[in-house]
Amino acid sequence: MAAPFSWPVRVYWEDTDAGGIVFYANYLKFFERARTEWLRALGIGQAQLRERTGGMFVVTETSVRYLRPARLDDELRVTAELSEAGRASMTLRQQALQHPGGELLAEGTIRIGWVDAATLRPARIPPPILEALNTR
Repeated sequence: MAAPFSWPVRVYWEDTDAGGIVFYANYLKFFERARTEWLRALGIGQAQLRERTGGMFVVTETSVRYLRPARLDDELRVTAELSEAGRASMTLRQQALQHPGGELLAEGTIRIGWVDAATLRPARIPPPILEALNTR
């Protein structure tokens, strides 16, 4: 099995709370960046995707477990890995890891659905996108 996609993230002041640790909601932002870069690495740019197909991905469900805090100036590796793909949605496993070292800081599952960009109604993911996702 291939290794999950990984994206580097540095923790900045804007990511932290008054105690200098990453504010819990910011892990969702880190996960979003990694998912976007994962799709880009697969040749799926989200802006171009919307223009070409009239559809887009939206987050429909999240679950995050926090294990250890990240702090100001820490380097992280944030992963994205497809765990399940259906016709209209997919589920990804994501992790935030200390770098170097690989200590697990947070992990989650994110479900994203495909919608018609004009109506925001669920639709089927275009077959070429599913093929790109399932071959990597």
